[in-house]
Amino acid sequence: MNFAHTRIHRALRLLTQGRGSRLVSAGLCVAMLSACTLSPDYHRPEISTPAQFKQAEGWTQANPSDAIARGAWWELYGDKQLDALVEELNRSNQTVAQYEAQYRQAQALVRSSRAALFPSLNLTVGKNRSAQGTGSSSSSLSNNSSGIRDTYNAQLGVSWEIDLWGKLREAMNANEASAEASLADMAAIRLSQQSELVQNYLQLRVIDAQKRLLEATVAAYERSLKMNENQYRAGVAGPDAVAQARTQLKSTQADLIDLAWQRAQYENAIAVLMGKAPADFALAASRDIPALPPVPVSLPSQLLERRPDIASAERKVMAANANIGVSRAAYFPDLSLSMNGGYSSSSFNNWIELPNRYWSVGPQLALTLFDAGKRSAEVDRSVAVYDQTVAQYRQAVLDGFKEVENYLVQLKVYGDEAVVRQEALEAARESLRLTENQYKAGLIGYLDVVNVQTTALSSERSVLTLLQGRLVASVQLIAALGGGWDARTQLAEQ
Repeated sequence: MNFAHTRIHRALRLLTQGRGSRLVSAGLCVAMLSACTLSPDYHRPEISTPAQFKQAEGWTQANPSDAIARGAWWELYGDKQLDALVEELNRSNQTVAQYEAQYRQAQALVRSSRAALFPSLNLTVGKNRSAQGTGSSSSSLSNNSSGIRDTYNAQLGVSWEIDLWGKLREAMNANEASAEASLADMAAIRLSQQSELVQNYLQLRVIDAQKRLLEATVAAYERSLKMNENQYRAGVAGPDAVAQARTQLKSTQADLIDLAWQRAQYENAIAVLMGKAPADFALAASRDIPALPPVPVSLPSQLLERRPDIASAERKVMAANANIGVSRAAYFPDLSLSMNGGYSSSSFNNWIELPNRYWSVGPQLALTLFDAGKRSAEVDRSVAVYDQTVAQYRQAVLDGFKEVENYLVQLKVYGDEAVVRQEALEAARESLRLTENQYKAGLIGYLDVVNVQTTALSSERSVLTLLQGRLVASVQLIAALGGGWDARTQLAEQ
């Protein structure tokens, strides 16, 4: 800083002596030599990062060649219709469009702050009419009119604020970091919307499977009711068996009807995520449920680059750090150069002629001597904002670690539960088969059959509900790992 001050003093002496050419040379000298900045050197805030996730045992380690490392992470589910829906979301989602517009605003601010580093050139052409009275109350109107004068001016001016203390550069750096944060915010909201659509689609497909299960069950219960009615008319069965069969049928039909509004909600949500009105979108039922994909898990340290919300929080820390330099620069004088030249004449006919030309050139040094602590307060505010963004960044990292750990353990527990649920389902199916045979042989009453059928249906639906939970948790884990986003490539592409 002391060496920079010496160079600036030399440049100022040149600015106050000599002619216009020396002034320009001195201005260039100051611009090249005064490369000091007042913001602290930026370092990423320290984070205590574990070597691996607590629940990562047994999971595949992510590598750059893994499928999740690509942008289209939803392709892991191998569903072409799902791929088409997400691609439509990427084009038409209105929430993403809002964040994209915010990113373009941030880019415009960067261009505006970069332009402040360069001189500005202005052209002014105008005509002025002025009048001055004679001061005598007895003078005639003609005497008053003689004081009216027209002036024609044409002026070309150059002004340049020299960035002695790095204020303009730090403002540009802050805007650039904010633009990168805005880009990461856009990626984060896009990933969130993609995750929501994929979750809705997978849950809708499981509902389609539950609907097929209930439709088949309703058909079987209708046959049972008809059989019991025939037996009742033949005097073989009592009215209680008919009532039980009818109760079982109607209860299952009600469950089937209930699935209709659940499916409609997921279908409408998918339509809105794609930027369409629900009335203009319909998703046909499918017999296929996407398979649960293997999800490669990255290291906790890689999460800092894989999650766009964490990258955004870190870029905001960079912007806050640069703003400290901007507020500190207010303690030092602002140096600006200005050059103006043109023509001024009272006659339009001989306006642009050599005798009517004029010019002016000179530096201007402005320094605030007293502001009752305003600059000090602004520096304190900038430092406090920096501390706030650091805390927000660290909290974002901790939340990211927590989400990954939660979804890892959730998928592990769901996997263990799925094994037991499948065993329970197979046992329920076998029990149902034996019970129906006993009923046909007249060894047991229909109430026993109803109880076993209810248990079997509950087991079937529990297996599907668990599959739904596993699919949703897998999507949430992929999103918690950052999807296919990578700060090192995505921010570089900006």
